[in-house]
Amino acid sequence: MNLMIKDQIKIYLQKYVKDGQIEISVPENEKFGHYSTNTAMRLAKTRRENPMKIAKDIADFLMKNSNGYFSKIDVASPGFVNFWISEKILQKELAKIIAEKSKYGKPNKKTLRQAQGLKKIQIEFISANPTGLLTIGNGRGGFLGDTLGNLLKFYGHKVEKEYYVNDAKASAQIKELGKTVVGEGTSYLTEYLEEKISAKKSALRSLKKKIKNKEKLYAEAGALIAKEIQNENKKFIKKKLKIKFNNWFSEENLYKKKLVDKLLKTLKDKNLVYKKEGAIWFKTSEFGDPEDRVLIRQTGEPTYFLPDLVYHLDKFKNRKFDDVVDIWGADHHGYGPRLRAGLQALDVKKDRLHIMIVQLVRLVKGGEEFKMSKRKGVFVALEDLIDEVGIDVARFFFLMSNPETHMDFDMDLAKEKSLKNPVYYIQYAAVRCAGIFKKIGKLPKPDYSFLSAESDIALIKILARYPEIIEEAAKNYNPQILIRYSMNLAKKFHNFYENERILGEKKEIASARLTLVKASLVIFKSVFSILGIDIPKKM
Repeated sequence: MNLMIKDQIKIYLQKYVKDGQIEISVPENEKFGHYSTNTAMRLAKTRRENPMKIAKDIADFLMKNSNGYFSKIDVASPGFVNFWISEKILQKELAKIIAEKSKYGKPNKKTLRQAQGLKKIQIEFISANPTGLLTIGNGRGGFLGDTLGNLLKFYGHKVEKEYYVNDAKASAQIKELGKTVVGEGTSYLTEYLEEKISAKKSALRSLKKKIKNKEKLYAEAGALIAKEIQNENKKFIKKKLKIKFNNWFSEENLYKKKLVDKLLKTLKDKNLVYKKEGAIWFKTSEFGDPEDRVLIRQTGEPTYFLPDLVYHLDKFKNRKFDDVVDIWGADHHGYGPRLRAGLQALDVKKDRLHIMIVQLVRLVKGGEEFKMSKRKGVFVALEDLIDEVGIDVARFFFLMSNPETHMDFDMDLAKEKSLKNPVYYIQYAAVRCAGIFKKIGKLPKPDYSFLSAESDIALIKILARYPEIIEEAAKNYNPQILIRYSMNLAKKFHNFYENERILGEKKEIASARLTLVKASLVIFKSVFSILGIDIPKKM
């Protein structure tokens, strides 16, 4: 198995450290090394020795017993050991990138499987209420889910992306939509909704004639318009957002297949529900939830909790996912404990469900909040934003911010066609990479020892960190780590491009540097593919 540099350092450390856990970190400032460890301080607690003495012993031992892997090892108070990787090792890593190409950064599947590190993971995201256009909030969660899926798949997991269609006729939201559609509701009638009603005018007239029961009419009329809206959203997601779902799961099927009724019976058999004030309650407080929750209202209508619980049980017990990731909007904050409690009551461990809350987005222009919508409505349509700034910019900007914090989307910066715009900055680096090959013909086989300039080594070093970045991002379910890496990679490449020559250099140096550019393009393509961003042909 090809080891990451970080793992090789651990192996060398293990020759000296027989007790204690080894942690390797990457210092923000390179004056503290390419890598660093606090192992000496950990050992000092158990051995009752001076951490600086232990750190010095580690440094001396590794310099003598690492076969030239390190160019330098020093110690820093209160007991850090700092490592500098030798140029020879970095150059070998460059050769590995050239040899492995698009597979570079992917872990060894066999080893991960043996360590039970590979999983079948489902990511459910967007899942917007089918009552209108997708909003910019839906976009933030959508790009996060899509990128996370790409990342986990690249890492080696079996990943399925799913959209949960909230189309149950029994649900309050579909009935409320139906009321509005037949002119008896109180919901705000948007211009967009009026368009959909107009398009289905004939079908709605037919429903009114056929169905005399008001509740059933609301359900059928709401479902009819919701399906129309959902079909349009589906096309938009595929064509404009470039997001491909493996599955579009219909909530209505949970009722058609009697799965909701089956769960209610199971809960009754297990004595996990009770009646109070005409409603049916689930004893979720016995499983970590702050209070018990209503499953069936006094009216006989199910709450959102009941089908959600059925849906998640289907994921874990019928479809056998090891882990499930739910990406929810800010309005679902606080909903997680009841769902986890319900699952635990039905023998599904809480830690198998990962919930990510995506906070609200505010469009900002000229330092002030900016209202942008081409259609009348309460929310800003995602389609309007994409038309304004482009899909690549929208994706990258949403991914830059921690999803669990409120976000200001800077419209001025998003439309900037200069290196100030982070998307332009990273794409320009990749375009520069690709452009170099058009100017240079065939060169001799590279001798990597000619890559010794400061900018050469800095670029190789960040390329060599790619497998570690992938592992860290995948294990933490955090694509933001990859966003930061792409910015840093672009910075190192721009610096290399501006400081080191290829054209006009000796053939040996030119060949080595051209290979370094080739390796950079391999990594740019890999990162961009995961992030779902294109490399333009020219800029």
